[in-house]
Amino acid sequence: MTIDTVPAGLRGVAVSDTAIGDVRGDEGYYHYRGRSAVELARTVSFEDAAALVLDGVPDGGSALRAELASRRDLPPAVAAVLPTAARAGQDFEALAGLRAALCVLAAEEGLQPTWGATPTRRRDDALRVCAVTPTILAALWRLRQGLDPVAPRDDLHGAAAWLWLLHGVEQEPAAADAVERYLISTIDHGFNASTFTARVATSAGTDVASAVVAAIGTFVGPLHGGAPDRALEALDEIGTEERIEPYVRAKLAAGDRVMGFGHAVYRTADPRAVMLREVAERFGGPLVDLAVATQDRTEALLAEHRPGRGLRVNVEFWAGVVMSLAGVPREMFTPTFAVSRVVGWCAHVLEQAGESTIIRPSARYVGSAPVSAR
Repeated sequence: MTIDTVPAGLRGVAVSDTAIGDVRGDEGYYHYRGRSAVELARTVSFEDAAALVLDGVPDGGSALRAELASRRDLPPAVAAVLPTAARAGQDFEALAGLRAALCVLAAEEGLQPTWGATPTRRRDDALRVCAVTPTILAALWRLRQGLDPVAPRDDLHGAAAWLWLLHGVEQEPAAADAVERYLISTIDHGFNASTFTARVATSAGTDVASAVVAAIGTFVGPLHGGAPDRALEALDEIGTEERIEPYVRAKLAAGDRVMGFGHAVYRTADPRAVMLREVAERFGGPLVDLAVATQDRTEALLAEHRPGRGLRVNVEFWAGVVMSLAGVPREMFTPTFAVSRVVGWCAHVLEQAGESTIIRPSARYVGSAPVSAR
């Protein structure tokens, strides 16, 4: 393929090999190391799925659970920066605080460049970043609310541990189970923008935390990780089933995106959305009824107005509903996404660190003709 024929956004271009997972958009299917990610989300624990993604170990949840629990506590230097990060700015930006905290962590604990580090050291640094990320994010949110952070509990894991860090009290099993299903389903999803960013940074030999910080900087973009809360805001705006059609028709007439619908890869049902709708329907209630009606009517209108586009409900739509039902604060929807995706980023960092070539693509120059040197 020549430079002139590379599609915009590298869409459809294979830039590397990976054994971590794959997304098959035309089939409505994705997997972690050959096992259906949605089936894993229905049947295993978060740590079991994380062990599969990170280490390729199908039943490594118990060992990984202990490894993560021993790495959750914050070093004093990181804890010291959180109050300022939590209260900075008019709007709360947990992921901006996370970036700052991870930079301090890397300096405080001397995280080594992946280039030249042993595989054991790289993995140890990756587990530290995975384990401490929920602690940092929850502490930032609690500080923003005027509450003291709570210490991690070694007897709680996965979603239950995350909800404890947020609320300081154990949540109902149904809530923890719902968030657990969501976390497992979002650990990895191919070479999306943030994952690719993490791999580019790693190809330069940087440390694990820096690669993850680069990924987070991409992830917070409104076209990537920041959509679950906006999809729920759309349901707030709709309000009642009678308003669904006028709302959607107005969006389509204005050429606006209907939040929670359409995906860059899937041209059939987003399997994560299918699974999360099942989770939401187990809760029931007015919000779920409105969400079901909104999905069904919106998909019909999209098929009518934009035929052939295959615009269906996506994971963000039902993620927002599920997290709301499970008691996750709305401003923590995207940070909850990051709690799981950091595992996927770290898996890709570890895989990329085994390569020896820096990712260095070319670009088409379209500016003024160069002046000849004399």
